[in-house]
Amino acid sequence: MPIIINIDVMLAKRKMQSKELAEILEITPANLSILKTGKAKGIRFESLEAICKALDCQPGDILEYREE
Repeated sequence: MPIIINIDVMLAKRKMQSKELAEILEITPANLSILKTGKAKGIRFESLEAICKALDCQPGDILEYREE
């Protein structure tokens, strides 16, 4: 898939654990894992906004396009 999810990178930069982000977003760690691994079929703008707010970043810090 040419869209890369960089949530782990931002978590490391913010010294935050996945569990903590999942609690802030009010989702299960399993659902966050699905998103982080790129197995999700899509993401709502509302969810993307919440992630950006929690990690104090821009959508481009989380989503990256790479040609296959």
